[in-house]
Amino acid sequence: MTEESGSTWSAMMPGHLIRRLHQISTQVFARRIREAGSDLTPVQFAALDAIHQQPGADQASLAHSIAKDRATVGAVVDRMEQKGLLTRVVSDQDKRARELTLTDEGRRALKVLMPVVADLQKEILAGLSEDEYRQFIALAAKAARSGEPVNGD
Repeated sequence: MTEESGSTWSAMMPGHLIRRLHQISTQVFARRIREAGSDLTPVQFAALDAIHQQPGADQASLAHSIAKDRATVGAVVDRMEQKGLLTRVVSDQDKRARELTLTDEGRRALKVLMPVVADLQKEILAGLSEDEYRQFIALAAKAARSGEPVNGD
């Protein structure tokens, strides 16, 4: 880094770059989802998708699927239930567990938002070529797999 570039040494550190990409990702997601007429957050969308893929999963399984802790997922599920996107019922197998299922409204929201979210992915990494985009995804996935697991409580 040079002083002329206005950048700092820390601006090129992986943690800073990941934080900056997360900031960009969140901003793009919020804008595009709002333009589509929704107010879902990235975590709520991830939960919607995971519940769609695993109907009847409990909150602990959802937390694992979307790499969030149980407390966060509990609050996310509360908000999504209030929005009418999912139902939560006591499990027949474990009375302490709550099984999650999308409502018709949740399935409709996912159907509308899935193409929006797919399209915005390239916008997040707009400065990359197709090859660079594929390389970035491969490297980011590898780094994420080798990281510490999320504590589910």
